[in-house]
Amino acid sequence: MKILQSSFFRALTAIAVGVLLIKYPDNTVTGIVITIGVLFLLSGLVSVLTYINARRHASEYTIYDAQGRQIAGQMPMFPIVGIGSIILGAILALMPETFINALMYVIGAILILGAINQYLAIISIRRYGTVAFWYWICPTLILLAGIYVILRPMEPLSMAMYVLGWLTLIYGIVEALNSMMFYFIKRRWEKEQEELAKSLEQETVAEEIPATD
Repeated sequence: MKILQSSFFRALTAIAVGVLLIKYPDNTVTGIVITIGVLFLLSGLVSVLTYINARRHASEYTIYDAQGRQIAGQMPMFPIVGIGSIILGAILALMPETFINALMYVIGAILILGAINQYLAIISIRRYGTVAFWYWICPTLILLAGIYVILRPMEPLSMAMYVLGWLTLIYGIVEALNSMMFYFIKRRWEKEQEELAKSLEQETVAEEIPATD
């Protein structure tokens, strides 16, 4: 649940940043840059703290089910986007004037990191069940968009901010939907494992009870 909260908070942050960029594409004043920086900084801190807490409480033993899938002892996924968000947030919040014109590049970079993070999340959740093909489409589009923004910066800057706003908003929405969907997939798998364990336990008890004439 804490991982869900971390991903959801990151998604809400991306949505908030996207809305700011869409609403104020021409207004690249210091206040907006600082606000975006603080949002990224908070999002990154939540992700890193959640990772540290999850790693601290991870099982020391590795356990596999009958199908050979690991069900206990998994280490939490390293918060790549969280680290990137902290760095980006600190830079924007502490040195806004210096990086106003470079905001397009840093948001493009965070979109790339976000796409990579979604790839890792999909790979991680596959141990709990089948993941539909369309889950791979959105992070791929976000990754390509981030690369394009960095390699082919748009002019004028206001247009770039507007487009980046929509890209960031879409990323946030996809991240929120994926977080909820992956949480339900994992919960369903855990419930199936619990029912299987109870069934095996009942069969074992039934075999141990001697038959009576």
